[in-house]
Amino acid sequence: MSQTLIAGANAPLPTDNISIRILSQNAIDCAAYRLTADGKVRGDGDMIFYGQTRSDDSSVSFRGHDSDGFFDINLPAQPASIEKIALAFSSDKTLAQVGDVDIQVLQGSQVLMTCQLSSTDRNEKAIILAECYRRQGSWKFRFIAQGFEGGLKPLSEHFGVEIADEAPVPNQSQSQSQSQAQPINTQRPINTQKAGSAPQANTPPPIPANPAINLSKVTLTKNQSSINLKKRDDFGKITVNLNWNQRPNADQQAPKKGLLGDLFKQHKAGGIDLDVGAMIHLKNGEKTLIQALGNRFGSLQSAPYVCLRADDRTGQISGGEWLDINGQQWSQIEEVFIFAFIYEGAPNWAQTDGVVTIAVPEQPPIETRLTEGTGNLPMCAIARLVNQQGSINVERINQYFKGHQEMDKAFNWGFSWKRGSK
Repeated sequence: MSQTLIAGANAPLPTDNISIRILSQNAIDCAAYRLTADGKVRGDGDMIFYGQTRSDDSSVSFRGHDSDGFFDINLPAQPASIEKIALAFSSDKTLAQVGDVDIQVLQGSQVLMTCQLSSTDRNEKAIILAECYRRQGSWKFRFIAQGFEGGLKPLSEHFGVEIADEAPVPNQSQSQSQSQAQPINTQRPINTQKAGSAPQANTPPPIPANPAINLSKVTLTKNQSSINLKKRDDFGKITVNLNWNQRPNADQQAPKKGLLGDLFKQHKAGGIDLDVGAMIHLKNGEKTLIQALGNRFGSLQSAPYVCLRADDRTGQISGGEWLDINGQQWSQIEEVFIFAFIYEGAPNWAQTDGVVTIAVPEQPPIETRLTEGTGNLPMCAIARLVNQQGSINVERINQYFKGHQEMDKAFNWGFSWKRGSK
């Protein structure tokens, strides 16, 4: 039996790996802060949020979504100087508009504690939810539910985080229309130019050392559908992440009130399997495809300079699926076209809560959501990164198709296709 805490209550934690799950009915920006005895972070590496998903020593990390996120915390690995780990969130809406927020403390799959933050008559836009703290050599958890004036920026500054204000402004352009519903047709290409090399380990990249945290996040939408990143000699390691909401065992473990519930009850055994892929067009004219289907994992150090790290067939691997792009070789690349498809499970993009995040070093993360697809169109053309005289132009697409061949035809790739499986 899990323990239910009210605001102000505390309970002991096991000295072990734990997870703090935060669920909400609307999108919120969650953050964790590792604090010393003075209530401040030691540096930027002690803040974990959507733009920096792990601490500098990787002992605290974030995975999931802005309506169902997990902070994974290795309590025994915390530095001796860390006295507390504060958990908070912010939104551009008031808490009353966001709705109730539910918190679970888990050890593995076991729910140890639950808390519910009531949204009734709450007008704050930032909340300190809870904290893990040391007491007489052990760790404890306290449910706080303290409102905080302002958004994530003043909240972070309250904990001593230095904030960078600069952020690029997305360009305005028109989105493309969606296709009509068609049956599933999962395919793989043949007669492409090169076979892929072995995948890299499924481990998110380390956090670069930055002088200040940039809290700005660029969300590409119909009205703000592109952004241009100015020309650089070396863009570094560019990452593309596909994540979606599997909500494992949510109907059994989560409290019923205020939760979104288990979206995929009809697919409990295997859940929904989303696959990310890319079509790469190089400056020399070569075109190739990267995807798990057909084991085409690509290569980072040689053409096509894009690599799929691994294939997450459950949605439960921390961080989802990752594509890496070698930004040092951007001058060799004409275009990287990002797509995803539902390999298993009902093709309902709205229920997957899928999100793709593109991270370029020293730039705010760029995200787009895969929630507009309706009917039974399992293939989504997500976005393209286009080399425009050395700059990177990121363009949102969000068009849906019944399969690879139809998407190929729509964008004139020119591959030959046949049905395949993993």
